[in-house]
Amino acid sequence: MCKLTSRVLNLLISTCFIIIISCKSSTTKNEIPRECISINDNWKFMKYASLEDADDLFYDVRPEVVNANDAKEADTPATEAEKLEASKKALKPYILPAANPFIKDTINHHVRPEGHPGSDFPFVQATFDDSSWENVNLPHDWAIKGPFQEGSNAEVGGGMGRLPSNGIAWYRRKIDVTEADKNKSIYLDIDGAMSYAIVWLNGQLVGGWPYGYNSFRLDLTPYLNFSGENQIAIRLDNPNHSARWYPGGGIYRNVWLTKTNKVHVSHWGTTVTTSNVSKESANIHFDVTVKNNSDSDADIETITEIYTCNNDDIGANVATIEKTTTKISAGNSETIKGSVTVENPQLWGPPPTQTPNLYKAITSILREGVLIDEYETTFGIKNIKLDPNQGILVNGELIKIQGVNEHHDLGAMGAAFNVRAAERKLEILKEMGVNAIRMAHNPPAPELLELTDKMGFLVIDEVFDSWERKKTPHDFHLIFPDWHEADTRAMVRRDKNHPSIIIWSYGNEVGEQYTDEEGAAIGKRLSDIVKEEDSTRPTTSAMNWAKSDMPFSNAMDVISFNYQGEGIRQDPIFDNVTDRIKTKPQYEPYHKKFPNKVILSSETASAASSRGVYLFPVSDLMSSPIRDGMGGDSKIKQVSAYELYAVDFGSSADKVFASLDKHPYSAGEFVWTGFDYLGEPTPYYDARSSYNGIIDLAGFPKDRFYLYQSRWRPDLPMVHILPHWNWPERMDKITPVHVFTSGDEVELFLNGKSLGKKKKGDYEYRLRWDDVTYQPGELKAVAYKNGKVWAEKTVKTTEEASKLMVKADRTTIDADGKDLSFITIEVKDKNGLIVPTANNLLEFEIEGPGEIIATDNGDASDLTAFVSKKRHAFNGLALVIVRSKKGEMGTIKVTAKSNGLETGIVEIKAFTP
Repeated sequence: MCKLTSRVLNLLISTCFIIIISCKSSTTKNEIPRECISINDNWKFMKYASLEDADDLFYDVRPEVVNANDAKEADTPATEAEKLEASKKALKPYILPAANPFIKDTINHHVRPEGHPGSDFPFVQATFDDSSWENVNLPHDWAIKGPFQEGSNAEVGGGMGRLPSNGIAWYRRKIDVTEADKNKSIYLDIDGAMSYAIVWLNGQLVGGWPYGYNSFRLDLTPYLNFSGENQIAIRLDNPNHSARWYPGGGIYRNVWLTKTNKVHVSHWGTTVTTSNVSKESANIHFDVTVKNNSDSDADIETITEIYTCNNDDIGANVATIEKTTTKISAGNSETIKGSVTVENPQLWGPPPTQTPNLYKAITSILREGVLIDEYETTFGIKNIKLDPNQGILVNGELIKIQGVNEHHDLGAMGAAFNVRAAERKLEILKEMGVNAIRMAHNPPAPELLELTDKMGFLVIDEVFDSWERKKTPHDFHLIFPDWHEADTRAMVRRDKNHPSIIIWSYGNEVGEQYTDEEGAAIGKRLSDIVKEEDSTRPTTSAMNWAKSDMPFSNAMDVISFNYQGEGIRQDPIFDNVTDRIKTKPQYEPYHKKFPNKVILSSETASAASSRGVYLFPVSDLMSSPIRDGMGGDSKIKQVSAYELYAVDFGSSADKVFASLDKHPYSAGEFVWTGFDYLGEPTPYYDARSSYNGIIDLAGFPKDRFYLYQSRWRPDLPMVHILPHWNWPERMDKITPVHVFTSGDEVELFLNGKSLGKKKKGDYEYRLRWDDVTYQPGELKAVAYKNGKVWAEKTVKTTEEASKLMVKADRTTIDADGKDLSFITIEVKDKNGLIVPTANNLLEFEIEGPGEIIATDNGDASDLTAFVSKKRHAFNGLALVIVRSKKGEMGTIKVTAKSNGLETGIVEIKAFTP
């Protein structure tokens, strides 16, 4: 990510942006060493109505899709790729050279053919009239507005979220350069575009990048007009059946125009590593790669100063890497190495026991005494040790992984990245006790890693969900042979300085688990590529089928299980199942086979539930598959929130906890998933979004949130009761009551009468009163710890809904056109209690300098478009997302209405700091 900052300004206002790579603008002898200019605003956008209407400027041929099964189980094995004949019309030969900087062996570099295909196409011409196209600002997700596609024959099914993410579209924008830029190198930096991006400038084909999740750079310099307008045109082609979840569509991350002098720090050109880390001192090793795009050799001086950088402030200068003089020949690059010792370092580590301290290195490049480039690198100092008998130690402290998996969408906002929306998700996860995030299953937006650095989350950064074998007809397997090296190196090169990253993952549940030595060889190749870029961190690939005697596990440093730790399909209901993965618990076989490797559960649980929906009868098992009458109801497409039910290959949280506790050498778990996500709505593929989240798509905690909190925050006094207590149809019927607590014992009361005390036994994580007869009134749970009262909770039968309560997570936001306020609407009774069964139709209005960009309720089966200002509450709750208008300050007033209910209002202040 690039930011337009000034070193002098930084020091004056003591502002430190938490970034890994930052471009800075300062002036020496009328030269501007580096500018990074956001070009997110004022794009023109057009998407073809259908593939039949589209142009033929395609990247490469793709296989025809016949009878694709969108609803197949997530652990269905990948299959062999189809053989395709190359097309002479394909633009692939013109795009492949963009990979060359990431291909180690120059013999394998791609040579671009002559010419500029598409140069005569109207959309790439500056004279084309795009006034009828839609005006958009980036990041932009063309699909999130909907509408949702319904029915079993929808073009885009439930697996990809039923939203129109597929298709071909164009973005156009003019960019500004002047005669003053004539002797500079000018680059287009795209943080993410979904997918098969191809870029033209002034009618000339510049290049592109197929993989929608990686950031990439293109050199615009040879194609620029320094004395007139410059027209950029970007074509995206997002195929259907290309993912197992919602991919989004469009240029959905930030885009930058980067201007440098001809001699400058290369793209992602610094590497910081540490050694001999202690509280007393740490050795910092700093490599900087400098590129010479000029026609003459360059003698340069390089100096790097290191500052503390906490609480968004640049602090003291703690060390300086001494000045180095280097000659760089014309057209080449050189890597300059330096090192220094930092005394009494402020270590980076995860809260609550440690602090995520950060440092900033400022590298200056001088030529003949003139500053020609200045480059910032933010990093942390930490010591990570892998202990196969304990897990992961950070700065000498054992940190058990309390992690979740997260897909890239932001719920009702889709794939278009927004810093505040991502920050809100992390805040909610931290409240639950999460200390680690696995990026499933692709590199994230760079700003998300900036947040994990700042907030202290441990991270697994992951690059691929498929290799050569396919999971869906149009997934990454189509480009793996050409692009796997470039995409793997690009991920590591971009992200390697983030202190939050502790493990690199080069694959997830890939089909090559099944192909013995052949698949293992691909895995080793990818692991070796990662190690060539970063030898300081371990590698892994998540497995849901491989066994300890198979070669697939040999190359990885960390053994990563998806569901194999607690076993897959081991319940009697699966005795006669022969066509699905069935695996006995694998902790012990792997620990015996690989005694020197840490074992980590990269995916656990895959439990499912619908917030506030309780179905009967309730299973008496610790963990149960989902079927109609067994925690599921296919007619209403909901799963019981008793939190005992999981997909067929998964387990309840309780069962996973027991497995982990029985195998204390395990490093911990990453739950599938923290939040519900768009797509993959197992078990009901007529729905829009998943049921696996601990938190629903709107950001409202499910009951499972409190089960994890009770385990992950043992020092937090808490107790939680389920279900709600509004059951007029269950009068005098058995209605089980379950309690989650960080205490060790609970006494339950119904209308003041004790139903007895229960104490947690070995491998018990909830307390159950399964014989409670429903009577309206009050349930009260009193939790004890070590014999003393620890926490109390009351659940009451409510009156009918009578009013709406509207609450904003932030009542003051920045008037920058990006900042958000997340507004919760609660349907309450006259006593101020949320009515847990209320599904009233709500209508939202807004006044002032803001706009409602999305609404939601967390109901996976609700196919109301996210942009709608009318939405039913789901079990008492709904969400409105409000965004400020750029440069407009004042009061934003949001009103929620519903027939027969008292109106709710909240006010938000938008201002410019």
